[in-house]
Amino acid sequence: MPAGSSPKRERQYEHIKESAEKRGTGEKRAKEIAARTVNKERARSGESKTASRTSTHDISSGRRGGLRTRAGGRTRDQLYAEAKRKGVKGRSSMTKAQLEKAVG
Repeated sequence: MPAGSSPKRERQYEHIKESAEKRGTGEKRAKEIAARTVNKERARSGESKTASRTSTHDISSGRRGGLRTRAGGRTRDQLYAEAKRKGVKGRSSMTKAQLEKAVG
């Protein structure tokens, strides 16, 4: 967080970082996600000295995150990767529905 950030932005940063870590993101990546999100919100609300065009004219970070999910949920490849991380046996021959059940 930049020096002089408001208490609200500090809380927002911590909340985003903790949420990312709960989803299994590493600490370093969680900090990066939180910092980028908070900095974009600061730019959108005029709290920062400089702001890129995409920061001020793009849709908000919170809304964009919700739009990234597909109607059918995760792809088979995403489910397969998670099954691999969890060590699920027989994952290579499973269908998408079977992978969804296996990873829970």
